[in-house]
Amino acid sequence: MRLHEVAHCRAGDKGDTSTLSVFPLDDADYDRLRQELTADRVRAHLGDQVRGEVVRYELPLLKALQFVCHQALGGGVTTSLALDTHGKTLSSRLLALDLGSSRHDPT
Repeated sequence: MRLHEVAHCRAGDKGDTSTLSVFPLDDADYDRLRQELTADRVRAHLGDQVRGEVVRYELPLLKALQFVCHQALGGGVTTSLALDTHGKTLSSRLLALDLGSSRHDPT
């Protein structure tokens, strides 16, 4: 199961930092996402797209997780030579993360 099957993601940017906010499609999946989407796992999944630290913030009242990805935009919108200087494709890349078994699997 891929993350996009149980969640959606919004991206934002400021300078060379990208923020990725993950929202479960069903609030019942929030705890599972909290367990599985660690900052280290997101950092590893995004690979060389993010050269700095990834910090995770939990927003339980919104049932959301926000990942602040440092050094993720090749210097920022005004200096980057990347095709996606705002980092919007990072949200799509994150949604491709493999969560493993189905959410209906009790294990």
